[in-house]
Amino acid sequence: MESTDDLARLRAALAAPGLVNLTGALGLGKSRLARRLPVSDAVDPGAAGSPAALVAQAARPAGLLLVDGVDGPAQRAALAAALRDAPVRRPVLLVSRLPLRAAAGWSELGPATVTIGPRPADAVEAQARAAGVTDPPALALVLRLAGGVPLLAELACLALHAGIDPEVPGAVADRMADEVLDRLGRERPGRHWRHALRLLATVRAGDEQLLPGGPGLFSALAGLSLVRHHRLGLVVREPYRSLFELAYQWRRPQAHAQVRVRAADYRRELLAGSTAGPEERAGLVEEGLFLTGEPLLRGTLFPPAEPEARIGPARPAEAEDIGRLMHEWAVRGGFDVRRSARITERWLADDPGSFRLARDREGRPVGLAALVPVAAGTEGGIEPLLQQHAAGLVAGGRPGGLFLGAAYGTDPVVHAQILRHILGQAVEAGHLVVSTASPEYQALLRTLSFRPHGGIRDDVYRCGRRPEVYSHGFDAAELPVWMRALAPGASGGPFGELDPAALVAWALTRLGDTAALAESPLLAACPGFGSPEGLRGWLRGIVLELVDAEDRADAEAGSILQAYYLGRARTHHQVARRLHLSRATYFRRLRRGLSLVAGRLPGAVAPPAPPGR
Repeated sequence: MESTDDLARLRAALAAPGLVNLTGALGLGKSRLARRLPVSDAVDPGAAGSPAALVAQAARPAGLLLVDGVDGPAQRAALAAALRDAPVRRPVLLVSRLPLRAAAGWSELGPATVTIGPRPADAVEAQARAAGVTDPPALALVLRLAGGVPLLAELACLALHAGIDPEVPGAVADRMADEVLDRLGRERPGRHWRHALRLLATVRAGDEQLLPGGPGLFSALAGLSLVRHHRLGLVVREPYRSLFELAYQWRRPQAHAQVRVRAADYRRELLAGSTAGPEERAGLVEEGLFLTGEPLLRGTLFPPAEPEARIGPARPAEAEDIGRLMHEWAVRGGFDVRRSARITERWLADDPGSFRLARDREGRPVGLAALVPVAAGTEGGIEPLLQQHAAGLVAGGRPGGLFLGAAYGTDPVVHAQILRHILGQAVEAGHLVVSTASPEYQALLRTLSFRPHGGIRDDVYRCGRRPEVYSHGFDAAELPVWMRALAPGASGGPFGELDPAALVAWALTRLGDTAALAESPLLAACPGFGSPEGLRGWLRGIVLELVDAEDRADAEAGSILQAYYLGRARTHHQVARRLHLSRATYFRRLRRGLSLVAGRLPGAVAPPAPPGR
C-alpha cells in the first residue's frame, strides 16, 4: 500500500546519523512503511523508562533505531527533554501523527521531517479486493469512506464482512468511527471529548460558541492530531470528518439536523454583524453553504478529502501552464480547443494576473480559474461570452465585480478548492457574473440561487451548447438573506424554520426556470398555487400590485422587486442608482418588499414587514 516515493524519501533522510520524523495522519500506514526498513532496535515511547532507553540506544553507533507512536503530549515532552543534551550517533526514526517540530522542545532538536499523505484510489481499491470486497456497491462504499486512508479501508471491509449492509453506510461508518476514536485515545485519554468531536465534525468549523463545554474541552479538541485550526475555529480533517458526521447522523438523525440548523443560524448572525470584514464574510459564506447539507453543494464543493493545493494569482512565467490547463479544461468540457485557445490568449493579453492558479505541494499548477475583474479595459475579453447581456451586466456594472469564464481542477478535490476560492473572491468583490456552457456548472449555479439571464446568441465553444449567463450580488447586506434562503429546513410551521421572505426571494430569482421553480417549498406550503406556472403568475401579480400601492415605502419596495426580478438583467447597484435610492434605503426597501409578498402568501403567517421609514 505504501508509496515507493515515500520509501525513497525516507531512506534518503535516514542516510546519515540524526533524528528523522515520519509523520502523517492516523491510519496512513506510517508503521508499515517504517518496518520496511532494516530496523536494528526499537523503543516503545509509552513504556516506563522510555526516555532513558532512547538516550542509551541513540548513543550507540549501530543501525536504525525506531521509536513508533510518539503521539501523547507527555511522551513528546519527555522524549524531547531526554534528547536535548544526548549524543545521537545513529539514525533515529521517530514516528508520529503530528510533526514533532510543532511540539514544544523539538524545534531546537531539528529532526528532518518526512510527511506521507493519502493513497490513490486504485491502491485503496486493490486493498479492498485483496480483503475480499468485490461487490460493486460494497467496493464503492469502501472507496468513499476510506478517502485514501488504508486504515479506514481496512475498517470498512471489516464492517462489511461483519454483515452490515452497504446500503446502510451510516452503520458502517459508525463501526469504523468507534475504532478511530479508540485509537485517538492514545493522544487524549478519557472519553469526555468524543461527543464534542462528533459535533465539530457536523458543523465543519467550530468555535467555543458552537462547542459547549468550555475552554478546556475546546483546547482538548485542538490538541488532537485529526483537528486543524481554521480562521473560524477548529476543523476535523477529512476524510475523518465525513466519517464522524455520517456515524452521528445515523445514530441521532434529529439531533444531527438540529446541530446543523443552530450552526447555520449562528453563522448568519455573525454574517449580519457590522464588524465582519470581507475575508471573514467569505469564510462565513463558505461555512453557511456547507451547513445547507444540500447534496449537490456538498458533493461538488466539499468532497471528503483534505485540500492541499495553494491558490494565488498566476505569475508571468506561468503562461504555458495556463495554456496547458485551459486545453485540458476544453477537452473535458467537449469544447473546440482552437476556439478555447483564442479566448485564453485574449484573457492573457488583457491581464495575465486575472488567472488564479492552484499549485500542489511541489508548486506545480494543478488547476485554475479565469476570474476577470469587471473594469475598463476588460470588456473586450468578456463581451464574446456575454453578448446581448453585456450591456446590463458589464458596461453599467458595479466597480470591483468579477467575471468567471472558466474553472478547472485536475481532480475533484482541487476543483472543489477552486470553486470555493471563486466564491470567496466574489464575496470580497461584491458581484459575480458567470458564463458557462457546462450543464454541471449550470445546475450548481441554480442550486446556489444565482440569477439566470438566459443563453447567448452563439455557440462560441462549438460544443453544441450555447453558454448561459448567471449573476449574483454578494453585497454584505444581501448575504444573510441569501444564506437563509439556502439554509436547511426543520419541522414547525408551513415553511419549517425557513424565512418565508427568503423563500419568496428564492422563487423570484427563478421565475424564468420552470424546473427550478417546481422545487420551491412554497408549492408544498401553499397548495392553491397548483403548479410552477401558478406560483409564477401569483408572484408577478403581487409585485405589480405593490408598485401601485398608496404607501410610498410599499410602492418603492414594489418598484425594486419589479426592476430587479421582473425587468431586464440588472445588479442591485444598478437598480438602486436607477431609482435614486441610497444603498441603505435600497436594501431596507428590498427586505420590506419580500416580507410584504410573503405576508400575502395564501394561508401563510409571515412576520410583519420591517419599518419602511
